[in-house]
Amino acid sequence: MVTAKTIRKPPPRGQIGKTAGTSIAPAAPHEREPIAHVIARKLEEDVVLGRLHPRERLVEQDLCTTFDTHRGDIRLALFELEKRGIVERIPNRGAIVRDLKPREVSEIYSVREELEVMAIRILPFPVAPADLARLEDVQRGHSKAVDSGDLLAVYQSNVQFHRALFGLCGNACLIETIENLAQKVSGIRSYAYADPGALTDARRDHIAMIEALRHGRREELIKLTRRHLKPAEQAYVRAYRQRFGDSGAGA
Repeated sequence: MVTAKTIRKPPPRGQIGKTAGTSIAPAAPHEREPIAHVIARKLEEDVVLGRLHPRERLVEQDLCTTFDTHRGDIRLALFELEKRGIVERIPNRGAIVRDLKPREVSEIYSVREELEVMAIRILPFPVAPADLARLEDVQRGHSKAVDSGDLLAVYQSNVQFHRALFGLCGNACLIETIENLAQKVSGIRSYAYADPGALTDARRDHIAMIEALRHGRREELIKLTRRHLKPAEQAYVRAYRQRFGDSGAGA
């Protein structure tokens, strides 16, 4: 059981890339990842974990210092995050963490729900034992992360779980669209992660999804898919209105 004490709180704002596990580790020459990709991934993690907040500025010079690199790499990283819908560039002001209005979030989640249900409807049964074993392995990692309060591992394993689940549908276009929409709202996940009960519920849903797959219970899996999406959206809308009021809730 997760308790409030087990959840590691995100570090204060302004400590981007300075927390344990966020430094850019050197890689072997034959497998070196472009620095801009590493920066984009680290900044996305900071948004997902609540270290960076909606409307917060991303100052290029500060990021150069944090990541010990030049503006070219920073701009490439910000461009990539802009394509994913995580960062917004404002003329004469630079880049900020995208401020998703509640209406935008609700619209994205409505589309996500229908696309994910579509993936479940066309998913072929029976599911191969190897595919079930892969999902169970990913879920073991997710459960371990929930128990330890490792929110970064919770995020990463959650992404892996749903990528593996919807990948079973076999429709490459649908899989890509689902993933792109999920990326656009990745920044709202920290609001659900702040609630230990939501993490426990997510784990319960994942385990139930695997069992529904194992026994070919498609309608049950559809209901679980719809239910599973709700907590993050609802937590974000509540937090947004508390912070910005109803005046900022429109499109």
